[in-house]
Amino acid sequence: MSGYLSNMIRQIEALNMSGIVTQLVVASALGFVIYLSYFIAHSGTVYSSRFNVSLVVLTVLTTLVMTAIGNNVALSLGMVGALSIVRFRTAIKDSRDTIYIFWAVVVGLACGVGDYSTAGAGSAMVFVILLILGRIQNQNRMLLIVRGARSTDMTIMSVVMEYFKRRANLRVKNTTDDTVELIYEIPRKIYLKASSGVDSIEDQLYQIEHIRYVNLVTQDDDITG
Repeated sequence: MSGYLSNMIRQIEALNMSGIVTQLVVASALGFVIYLSYFIAHSGTVYSSRFNVSLVVLTVLTTLVMTAIGNNVALSLGMVGALSIVRFRTAIKDSRDTIYIFWAVVVGLACGVGDYSTAGAGSAMVFVILLILGRIQNQNRMLLIVRGARSTDMTIMSVVMEYFKRRANLRVKNTTDDTVELIYEIPRKIYLKASSGVDSIEDQLYQIEHIRYVNLVTQDDDITG
């Protein structure tokens, strides 16, 4: 046991200022690469400037912690274990955000132990992959919500099915004694193709008597509450 403790003590070396500055500068530079990648990949979608800045700061902070304990094997392993069980309680609006958080932590860990080649090469590869694939989005779907008199439900169904060539999926049917509400899910391509005609689906539905309202909502799986 005493031999093990002596070994641990010998592993602790004084950090020089130039080494610390180098690690933080490299971490900041690679953090900016992460910042740029997030900005490009999320342009026109769910972009959060505050979250993007947090990625850079997370990279530098992880490097700072690893710089302080990088020469202590036990503390380094403990730090990695602690980071692996951190629960981010901020709502993640895009599943790709988890990738960027993990990327920032990994770069910080690599820079903190002075492994700049791994951090740089890995970041370059991830940047290219996300540049190519990061802007791929799920196809939006349209939700058609129709409310009218309960006696008109079959007429509504007939009009919707004929308009969208039976490509509209009835997802919800709510009824009361007097009214009916139908919610259809329609692929965006199908909706755009059908809407290229003279009459819109709203015009055709409002020709039915006792229609209360017709709503169209864009549904996107990449956006969560």
